[in-house]
Amino acid sequence: MNDLNADSDRMVLIIQCSVKNAAEFKQWSKDRASKYVYELKEQNSISYEWHLSADGTEATLIESFIDSDSMMVRLANHGASPLASEVFEHVDITSVLCLGNAKPDAIDTLSAWGAKFHAHHCGYNRGEIVAPR
Repeated sequence: MNDLNADSDRMVLIIQCSVKNAAEFKQWSKDRASKYVYELKEQNSISYEWHLSADGTEATLIESFIDSDSMMVRLANHGASPLASEVFEHVDITSVLCLGNAKPDAIDTLSAWGAKFHAHHCGYNRGEIVAPR
């Protein structure tokens, strides 16, 4: 999608976390979590990116997907993975923001995490500039 104000099914999940131990988190997120998710080769997952505050006490995970169904595949894979329990050894989730037109199953699942939801309204996306294929 790169037309101005075109409808979009793209989903973005933003998970804010407080980090328990910066050094351990850095190693785990890079060598374990990111590697594990990357190797799943989820076809309709666009990105999985951790961002870390300068002092290492806060982290933000941003994941994007082509649509709500793709996000549900990622969430199901997460629930079935060893990362589901490991994540809480390294962070406490402080907030979850789901951007896009989430389907009811996604809303049900993410509501259990206390998520807030914002539906797509307008704008544009030049994804091919960010991630040429």
